[in-house]
Amino acid sequence: MKTALLLVLALLLSTAMFAQNRATLIDETFSGTDMPEGWTITGQGTGNWSISPSNKSGGEANELHLYWTPNFNGISRVVTTPVNLTGIESVIVSFKHYLDNYTGAHIIGVATSSDNGTTWNTGWSQTYNSSQEYSVQEAITTPDMGKENVLFCVYYEGNSYNLNNWFFDDIFVFVQENLDLQLVSIDIPSTVSAGEREIQFTVKNLGATTVESFEILGQDIGGDDNCGTMSPETFEVILAPFESAKLTMEQTMLLIPGSYNFPLEIISVNGTTDDDLTNNSLDKDIFVAMGSTQKIPMIEHFSSSTCGPCINVNYAMSQLTAANPGKYAYTKYPCYWPAPGDPYYTDDAQSRIDFYTVGAAPQTFLDGVDQGYSAVSQAALDAQYNTPAFANIRGAFTVEGNVINITADFMSYFEMENVSAYISINEETTTGNVGNNGETEFHHILMKMLEDGNGNTITINAGEYVHLEYSFDMSSTHVEEMNDLEVALWLQNPVTHEIYNSHYAYENSEHCYPVQNLTAEFSEDGSAINLAWDAPEQGTPTGYNIYINGELIVENHPELSYTNTELAEELYHTPTTHFVEVVAVYADNKTSIGDMASLSSGLKVNKVEDMNLSIYPNPAKDVVKVTTVNGQQSTVKVYNTLGMLVEEIEINSNETEINVSDYNPGIYFFNIQTENGNVTKKIVVE
Repeated sequence: MKTALLLVLALLLSTAMFAQNRATLIDETFSGTDMPEGWTITGQGTGNWSISPSNKSGGEANELHLYWTPNFNGISRVVTTPVNLTGIESVIVSFKHYLDNYTGAHIIGVATSSDNGTTWNTGWSQTYNSSQEYSVQEAITTPDMGKENVLFCVYYEGNSYNLNNWFFDDIFVFVQENLDLQLVSIDIPSTVSAGEREIQFTVKNLGATTVESFEILGQDIGGDDNCGTMSPETFEVILAPFESAKLTMEQTMLLIPGSYNFPLEIISVNGTTDDDLTNNSLDKDIFVAMGSTQKIPMIEHFSSSTCGPCINVNYAMSQLTAANPGKYAYTKYPCYWPAPGDPYYTDDAQSRIDFYTVGAAPQTFLDGVDQGYSAVSQAALDAQYNTPAFANIRGAFTVEGNVINITADFMSYFEMENVSAYISINEETTTGNVGNNGETEFHHILMKMLEDGNGNTITINAGEYVHLEYSFDMSSTHVEEMNDLEVALWLQNPVTHEIYNSHYAYENSEHCYPVQNLTAEFSEDGSAINLAWDAPEQGTPTGYNIYINGELIVENHPELSYTNTELAEELYHTPTTHFVEVVAVYADNKTSIGDMASLSSGLKVNKVEDMNLSIYPNPAKDVVKVTTVNGQQSTVKVYNTLGMLVEEIEINSNETEINVSDYNPGIYFFNIQTENGNVTKKIVVE
C-alpha cells in the first residue's frame, strides 16, 4: 500500500510540474550560497548585498542580505533576470523582509525596466523605520507591462549608515489566477516525540476568487499496517484573496521512532480543479525521537563595554539569571563596536557575529532565535525550558595551573547528521575589559571556543553519543582568574540555527561517564521486562535512573540489572517498539547521558488478508465489524495508544460487531488471536 501511494503521489507531483503555466514569473527562495544566476547589483552599494545563511525574514535559510557597510547614500538595486510580460497587464509581487534598523527611516520598493535598466519605473515603495519582520503582497502595474524583456528589481533608497541589516526572502512574482489556493507549509515540527500527532498546515488564497472549500490529501506515515490509508478531508473556509489560514486535519498519525517523509496535497478547490497546480503540494522530513529530556535553554548575548545601550540589557540579564538558577546556559560575546570596541573581542566572537549576522550590540539569542536588542524575557525562557529536548549533553572540567581539561558527551534521541557541537569557555566575572560605557564588571564573558567559534561538526546516531575531550592552555586568552571559569556546551543546527539542547559542564569535577551495553527484553511468556547493563568505564555511580518510554520508573537503582513485572503485560501487548534508557547517577545528584535499548512488543503485526480476516470500517464511528472464515473462534483485545486494555471480546461467528460508540476519539489497536496466529489492526475511532 505504501509503495502504491508513493507512486500515485509522485505521478501527481510530476503532473503538477508539467502543468506549470505562465502564472509564475519569478520564484526565488535563495536556497543557494551565491546570488541567483543572472541576478545583478546596480546603482550604489554593489558590495553591500550577499546571501546570508540566516532566516530572519521568516522563510527558510538562506536569504538575501543588505548590510550597512561600506556606507553609501542613494539607491541600490538587486536586479532579476528578464521575464516575458507579453499580454500581461498586472502582476502580483510577494516577499518577506526583516529590517534591523539603527536609526531613522528607509525606503524599499519594487521597480521594472524594459530598456535593460536605463529607465526604472516604480511599481511599489514604502518607508520603514521599525526593526521587525514584514510581509509584502502588492499588485503592480507599470509602463513596462505587456513588453517582452522586463527586468524586476528590489531597491533600497537612503543612507545605509542608518541601518544595520535588511533581509529579504521568498521573492515571488506571478499573474493572479482566478482560483489559486497555495499550500504554504506543513506545520508539524521537524522533530517530534513518538505518539499520536495532529497534522497542521497553512494555506493562502493567491487567487482573485474567495475560497469557500478545499479538499486535501496526506499519507499515513504512522506504520506499515495502515500506511497510505489516509482519506481526503474537506475544509469549509472563507478565504478572501491573500488571506491565510492555519488548519488541523481530523485524522491523526501514531508515529513511532524513525525518519519519515510526509507529503500533503490540495486536490480540489471550491469543488473544482485549481488554476495553478504548482503550489498545491509539499512534503516534509519528520524525525520521530526515541525519547526526550529536560531542555536547558541556551542564551547567547552580544555586548560591548563601549556600548551605552548594553548597560540596561546587562542589568536585566543579571536579574533574569539570578532568578533562574539551573534553567539556562549562557555565553556573552564581546563585540568590536561601537569603536573602539570591547578589549576582550576575539576571532571566536567574530565567528558567532558572522553566524547570526549580528550588526549591532546589544543583541540576544535564545536557543538560536533572535530576541532583538533587549534582554531575554522570563516568558521566553520559561517557554523554552518547558519544551521537550531531543538531545542530551553532559560534561565536566578540571583546572591544572593555566590548563583547562574538558570532557563532553553529546547524545541524540534521533538521527543527527552534520550538527555543530559547541564548547565555550567563559569567565564568570571580568573587570579587565572596562570600556567607555561606565560599567566596571561583566559576566559570562567568552574567553575561548574549542576548537574555535565554528564548533565541531559531528554526526550522532539515534540513541548514541559522541565523546569529545580537550586540554587547552588559557594563558593565550584574556582570562583573569583560572578559578572563575565556566564551560557552556550546546548542540546546534548550522543551517536553521536551532539549538537542540545545552548544559553547563560540571565544575572542578570528574566526568560522569554513562553506562555501557544496555540490553532489554521481555521474558518468554511476556510476564517480565528484564534489563541489564555494564558499569561506566570510569567513575563510581551512586545508582541508576531507569526510564521506559520516557517515564522515570525507578530512581537511584543500586544494581546493574532490573526486572519489572507491573509494566510487562501492558507493554508486551502493545504492538509497537518501546525504548529503555538508563542514566548513571553520581554524587551531588550529577548525572550522565543515558544509554538506550529497544524493547520489542510481543505482538506480531501480520497482514489481515493473510489471516482470512476482515476488519472494517476504518475510520469507525459506531461499530467495527470483524469477519472470519468458517466462524473460527477468535479473541479480540482492544488497546489504546498507551497500551491499556480497553475491551476483550470473544468471537464465535463469521461476523461480529464491536460497539465503539463509547470510545474516546483516537487510535486503537485491535489484536485478534485466532487458531492460525495473531493479527493487529490499527483503527481510528472518530
